[in-house]
Amino acid sequence: MSDKPLLAIEDLHVSFPTRKGVVEAVRGISFSLGREKLGIVGESGSGKSMTGRSILRLVSRPGIVTAKRMEFDGIDLQRASAAQMRRIRGQRISMVMQDPKFSLNPVMRVGEQIAEAYRTHEKVAPAEAKRRSLEMLKAVRIRDPERVYRAYPHEVSGGMGQRIMIAMMLIPDPDLLIADEPTSALDVTVQLQVLAILDDLVTQRGMGLIFISHDLNLVASFCDRVVIMYAGRVMEICDAKNLDAAQHPYTRGLLNCLPRIDSDGRDLAVLRRDPAWMEHGL
Repeated sequence: MSDKPLLAIEDLHVSFPTRKGVVEAVRGISFSLGREKLGIVGESGSGKSMTGRSILRLVSRPGIVTAKRMEFDGIDLQRASAAQMRRIRGQRISMVMQDPKFSLNPVMRVGEQIAEAYRTHEKVAPAEAKRRSLEMLKAVRIRDPERVYRAYPHEVSGGMGQRIMIAMMLIPDPDLLIADEPTSALDVTVQLQVLAILDDLVTQRGMGLIFISHDLNLVASFCDRVVIMYAGRVMEICDAKNLDAAQHPYTRGLLNCLPRIDSDGRDLAVLRRDPAWMEHGL
């Protein structure tokens, strides 16, 4: 990772006012990202997805996002105008959502949607947009790109739909990709295929990747570093290859809950949460 980070976040807060008081989804987290693969893991409700959305300023009202610093490649994301953010989204930073069925337009052909994502940021002729779209479908290892280009979203499988979303998000050639649980709806075999595609594309293009997941084993095997979140706070940041040596009780608890082939058959440990974790993080 270079000395100057691609993304720097300091003291990020995301809160939602409700009738019963303010709900804090993210509570003052800080981390940086270079051109590397950074995993963010934690239980449901830990603030992982909200962190990703806040980077792109996609937190819906009445959500309130504040930070001491939220900078992408020298750009202050908090002070950027709406027009600047429209240029950044997709072209500089892309986000792959969890389920393609809710991200793809059901009444538009797949190829038209990929080409539209390209032409939104590049002034090219329709023929060139189609050529680039077919190239991206090949890049995500779709065997018959011409057929898939003409297909509607309901005509493709879940795994293929996820590949199409990856193609759509990567066609503008962004510097940062945020993948929000992109493999959770897929079976294990297809998961590995999608991860291999992401790994190849990120490595070849020298991009940064934020991989949001609740699967510790998956993140440890795929990412360079791991951010462990609990109740909107960062508990620990460690190298993925050294995740087994993590020190925080929450990380240790998550690791102990994972089934292992070489276990002696005893019941899995139950994670015991300490209320103090909600008040103290990195």
